[in-house]
Amino acid sequence: MDEKHASKAVTCTFTGHREGKLPWGRNEDDPRCVSLKKCIYDAAEAVYRAGARHYVCGMATGCDMYFCEAVLALREEHPEIMLEAAIPCEDQSARWPEALRRRYDRLVSECDFHTVLSRRYTPDCMLRRNRYMVDASAWLIAAYDGRPGGTRSTLLYALRQGLEIIQLPVQA
Repeated sequence: MDEKHASKAVTCTFTGHREGKLPWGRNEDDPRCVSLKKCIYDAAEAVYRAGARHYVCGMATGCDMYFCEAVLALREEHPEIMLEAAIPCEDQSARWPEALRRRYDRLVSECDFHTVLSRRYTPDCMLRRNRYMVDASAWLIAAYDGRPGGTRSTLLYALRQGLEIIQLPVQA
């Protein structure tokens, strides 16, 4: 399988909240965060067992990074897994705190390849990234608490496109 043209039938993507919408913020030691990370790993493993071999991550802070790290851990057990970073714009991490930029750079470098949707930030580059990921996928794993925003929009778009959805609760 050509990595840039993976079959939709074997592709899984993810949507979830950034740390600003998570009740624990950046405290990844919070038991709710630890629990969510395990749920994300378990969901990624479940779709692997169902046939997924290509995973696409939007590379935002918060839940996207948890997903990326879960797939990297899963890839250690199953080296045939391909991980794609779907980057909305080249300067996505430019205004993030230094520690998050380092984490982002490390995660992107560990992906098998990346797709950049826009050279610069535009008002619709996140939406285009989200639609790109959904349009390429058969499964969507969603860490979602019911609030409006990009996660909800992506989840609703995936429902309209007929993806199989695994929704993970975000504990308040």
